[in-house]
Amino acid sequence: MTIREVQCAAACRRLKRDFPYRWDLNPYRGCAHRCQYCFAVYSHKYLESASFYDEIFVKTNIVQRLEYQLSRPDWPREVVNIGGITDSYQPAEAKYRLMPDILRLLIRYRTPCIISTKSDLILRDFDLIDELSRKSFVIIASTITTVDEDLRRVLEPGGASSARRFEMLRAFSRTKACTGLHIMPIIPYLTDGRDNLEGLAAAGKAAGVQYVQAAILYLRGGTRQVFFDFIRRERPALAEKLRLLYAPGADRKAYKDSLYQMFSAVKKKHGLTDDYAAIMRDRLPRESEQLSLF
Repeated sequence: MTIREVQCAAACRRLKRDFPYRWDLNPYRGCAHRCQYCFAVYSHKYLESASFYDEIFVKTNIVQRLEYQLSRPDWPREVVNIGGITDSYQPAEAKYRLMPDILRLLIRYRTPCIISTKSDLILRDFDLIDELSRKSFVIIASTITTVDEDLRRVLEPGGASSARRFEMLRAFSRTKACTGLHIMPIIPYLTDGRDNLEGLAAAGKAAGVQYVQAAILYLRGGTRQVFFDFIRRERPALAEKLRLLYAPGADRKAYKDSLYQMFSAVKKKHGLTDDYAAIMRDRLPRESEQLSLF
């Protein structure tokens, strides 16, 4: 793996699309977790690099640029999504330790955030996140795709085990942070079985998550090549079925309708909601009222 230190012009990027959050912050580009379905593989083309998994870019000045943005009188204190493109707690973070200083700034400027990770390295910053959760709104989420650890090892070879991710969520459920389970993506014919979804939902409920979200595999740009190389290597018997399902112009509506109907039943059985935006709407006004006191 090659590490490249770079400078960024701005820490937070305003999003063009409508999400429950409006800002994205990525301390790193590229990701050593090597998830074989990663939607962000395309993003390396803007860096003139073809090695998304092996060439990690570190924004060494991101803390200084973030303080510049957060300290401005016109900073709106809107929700910042941390790690929307790559995991902010991937292995490089153990060395560069960008996240503790980022969290200290969010605490100082009482800025709400969402952090999603496949690593339990985030537990290193438990006290900072606990403090932030008491001063602003925080979501700690983990993407967990399977309860089958043998499959997890080949599908996400650089991530923490699913069990460790659930333990991490359980730990943060003891703070005022909202915790969430992201079953993203659900991979047709591989992780879409009722037993897998039931297992994930049950484990999420036991870990105290406040919401669960799911989305079917979406193949974009270079992700398609990476994913099908993986399937041909590790699950060749599924290659043709997946090729047909993801052929250009293929109609996946019937498959998706059936999948989400099953997922809805699983959520209901385990008493889980997928509406994290409602949680944000419920809690953010109170945070705004608190902010007016300072």
